[in-house]
Amino acid sequence: MRLGEDDVVLVTGGASGLGEATVRALLASGAQAVLVDLPGSRGSDLAAELGPRAVFAAADVRDPDQLAAALATATAHGALRVAVSCAGVATPGRVVGRKGVLPLADFQRVVEINLVGTFNLLRLAAEAMGGNAPLDGDRGLVVMTASVAAFDGQVGQAAYAASKGGVAALTLPAARDLADRAVRVMTIAPGVMETPMLAGLPEETRTSLEALVPHPARLGRPAEYAQLVEALVANPLLNGEVIRLDGALRMPPR
Repeated sequence: MRLGEDDVVLVTGGASGLGEATVRALLASGAQAVLVDLPGSRGSDLAAELGPRAVFAAADVRDPDQLAAALATATAHGALRVAVSCAGVATPGRVVGRKGVLPLADFQRVVEINLVGTFNLLRLAAEAMGGNAPLDGDRGLVVMTASVAAFDGQVGQAAYAASKGGVAALTLPAARDLADRAVRVMTIAPGVMETPMLAGLPEETRTSLEALVPHPARLGRPAEYAQLVEALVANPLLNGEVIRLDGALRMPPR
């Protein structure tokens, strides 16, 4: 699809990290953008910085009413063509650790945000896109974010890996479900990225993570995630697939 000024993209987790980079990239393509993030995020300030084609909509991705309102904001500005799910958390915890068994509420919270929140966006965006006139054969594209942890989950990543594994498994059936609506579904599975999730790590830990990546031996950049989103938008044959964005990284057990 070639996005124009009458087209709208919506990005959850759009106020920082991978989401912010994606908003910036798709705005540069000429489209309008709706940044969705929590009320306490810097979303409002970022939208003001990005200019009149960017709008902030506060929402928790787990809340159907809040996210539906964000989608309504998007469709009020034009045809929703691209929805990207970048909202997520990575709360660590062993199944049974030094402090005892992993609280069920901790597991549920990670799954609710990362998996249920992603599906919430998928279903609402697909419904909105179904009414679009086809553009280069597509009515829309939903990009979901998994993680290499979906395949190489480490010690302490039971909840995170389960949630991201669910996103990866959702990709193909969702693409098949939505094929008759001409809505594509793709998933990106990033490796270790320079995001707020990793920003607080000690330099020694960052260096050890970089050493795990065969080539290029560094953390991934949010702009590289956004670049892949742009490629997904442009290539109509990419559908129903999970793409690892990880420099050939395969995570060890710990």
